[in-house]
Amino acid sequence: MPNARRQIGSNEIKMNDLIRVLAIGLLASTTCFGQIELTDKLRRPVPELPWADLTSVKMSNDTIAKLIQIINSNPPNDFRGLVVIKDNKLVVEEYFNTFWRETIHDIRSAGKSVTSLLLGIAIDKGLVRSTEQSIYDFFPSPKFNQPKTDGHRNIKIKHLLAMSSGLSADDDDDNSLGRTGNWLTENHWVNFASSLPMIFEPGKKFVYNDICPMLVGAIIEETSGKKLSDFAKENLFSPLGIKEYYWYTAPNGSTVPMGNLYLSTLDFAKIGQLVINKGYWQGKKIISSTWINEMLIKQLDIDDGVASGYGYFWWRATKNVNSKKYDCIYASGNGGNVLFIVPTENLVVCLTSSAYGQRYGHRRSRDIFEFVLRSLKKN
Repeated sequence: MPNARRQIGSNEIKMNDLIRVLAIGLLASTTCFGQIELTDKLRRPVPELPWADLTSVKMSNDTIAKLIQIINSNPPNDFRGLVVIKDNKLVVEEYFNTFWRETIHDIRSAGKSVTSLLLGIAIDKGLVRSTEQSIYDFFPSPKFNQPKTDGHRNIKIKHLLAMSSGLSADDDDDNSLGRTGNWLTENHWVNFASSLPMIFEPGKKFVYNDICPMLVGAIIEETSGKKLSDFAKENLFSPLGIKEYYWYTAPNGSTVPMGNLYLSTLDFAKIGQLVINKGYWQGKKIISSTWINEMLIKQLDIDDGVASGYGYFWWRATKNVNSKKYDCIYASGNGGNVLFIVPTENLVVCLTSSAYGQRYGHRRSRDIFEFVLRSLKKN
């Protein structure tokens, strides 16, 4: 999952290009949103996500129709799905380029955000006391090698979640000792992490890497006695009605908590709806609201032209659209797989794309999201 954090840079689709594309002609009369055809076997009604037309939630049908036309008219053809949930209603559900509702798709590093949710469930269950615990409370000798320096013992769970462990691990630096390619095929991931030098005091600096979520996943697996994928199935996926998924398990038997999670676009969107509803789904608590609130608090400032801050494996940003500021939370994975949440608008926007390793994938997802924001009608 190296470079997966390079989220969604400056606009790829310029406004003048958008205007020219619109001249091709709109498909507003043939575009279907949400679950319009309730008898369509490919779009059966979703419990707790009733269909609603865009105008009923104060969104512009014309703007969304333009957006769908633009997506269909602009190569390369690697955009996969767009789901929009507004006011707890499914208002847009569109698929592209042979994808459909049941197709599962690798959301890459957006899986890190799911791992954060699973850590919250582990805390709710009493498997982990708090994020203030040292990570070495969970990796005792002789099962695990102990670090050679005491600095490692200052690494707390919260430092892992905020990508600020202090370990020599940077997935944006090909020369970093702890970059993913140096340990993914190792048999003992935790022991590899324990062997890394400390290069700064934990909590002082944001450095994007896969070591941090790997260690969080290891903590969940150690305390639960289950593979992370099995823990997720029992405590998150099944309660959300997610039946089709795949989460890669490495040869050493551990699920990779930093990514390679395959979900359908709609099921990915359910994750966002769970977060916006403070951990509840169909009236049932899946995760405590206490954890959701803690998870989304900005831990460190980021100024990379896109993100403004980082919580617990969730990004934060502010978008300025139509002279209005929107504070956004999002999960992001390589290729343009992004799950946006705008709490003040009760809005979830989920985008899937297979533009892996291509900068335009993130830029395109950002542009599509901002187009959705433009569809919101001013009060």
